[in-house]
Amino acid sequence: MSRPASTGHSVVAAPVTSQPLAELIAHEIQAQGGWMSFERFMHLALYAPGLGYYSGGRRVIGHLPQDGSDFVTAPELTPLFGETLARQLVQALDATGTDQLWEFGAGSGALAASLLGALGDRISRYHIVEVSGALRDRQHARLLREHPELAHKVVWVDALPDAFSGVLVGNEVLDAMPVDLLHWDGERWLQRGVALHGHPAADQAAAPQLTLTWADRPAPEGTRPPTERPDAEFVPGTVVETHAQAEAFIRTLAQGLTQGAAFFIDYGFPEAEYYLPQRTGGTLMCHHAHTSDTDPLVGVGEKDITAHVNFTGIALAGQDAGWEVLGYTSQGRFLTNCGLGQALAQACAGEVTAASLKAQSALQTLIAEHEMGELFKVVGFAKGEWFDAIGFAHGDRSHTL
Repeated sequence: MSRPASTGHSVVAAPVTSQPLAELIAHEIQAQGGWMSFERFMHLALYAPGLGYYSGGRRVIGHLPQDGSDFVTAPELTPLFGETLARQLVQALDATGTDQLWEFGAGSGALAASLLGALGDRISRYHIVEVSGALRDRQHARLLREHPELAHKVVWVDALPDAFSGVLVGNEVLDAMPVDLLHWDGERWLQRGVALHGHPAADQAAAPQLTLTWADRPAPEGTRPPTERPDAEFVPGTVVETHAQAEAFIRTLAQGLTQGAAFFIDYGFPEAEYYLPQRTGGTLMCHHAHTSDTDPLVGVGEKDITAHVNFTGIALAGQDAGWEVLGYTSQGRFLTNCGLGQALAQACAGEVTAASLKAQSALQTLIAEHEMGELFKVVGFAKGEWFDAIGFAHGDRSHTL
């Protein structure tokens, strides 16, 4: 993606379609002296109560734009994703002597439905931590429909207890956590934020036509990307993301987990690849109606905003807070280690039907290097006794973190 190279303002016409969201963003920018950090902007755009992309009641996840969705996730492609992941979770539950599962950001409930069915009586509680009320309702309805006999095990929680045990799982949750932006102008790192362009009218009718613009200011002294690369290697105009919120989230989980394990699946890279000098535009991406773009200031509240994960930062945050890294590898390798290849072989055997072709296509998407298999990674942690997690048995890349 490209970013404006100027250290001044780069004007972007950005009509905000939600008037209340527009008013909220404008009021806060003005209250902060005309500038808002991108991290705060991304938080409001995605999670402002009742107004943001995830909190405003949108469908969000689905297969086609015709169903009102914007993107599809691995659990939606095939229940075999969850059933395969369950083999790793069972091993982790046994190795840690726990019987509770915690899922963060459960989306449509597809993964929860697959895991509930696969784990059955192996777990006593299935905790879902979900910030979106609309998605909670969708999850509840799906689990009641698909597993009425197990739905009593599911509980939704607003906040984590001070201490808890069990196995944690998060699929595409870290990428949706707000990031901050840093801009290298060739001499120093600047903090990139959002401002209002011009002087918007005070009347409410004008609020949806607010124009947002990029605006930079000097970053706090010593602020730079968390990489050993010297500043001189970065091309002037480079914009990168930093992930304070995601790393704080991992530290909070690690500090609260008394016994158990955790697995996070997302798209991203280790630090050495994340901050490559040639990655001049960073990784920020938006999704709407199953198309993608690189401009988060347009259509605010109407599309997803994500950034790839710096898995080195995630691993270090977990280690610093008391977790041990079980492994780190690609999604394709992880799922193959957990037995997805057998499911693919079964799908390819027998009579060729439309259903079997669809199943084969979904499985190939999960593990093929040019699809989700290489872009998505898996990192695992343990609290308590370390164990040889089957998902990392072959192709562990922990040495790259």
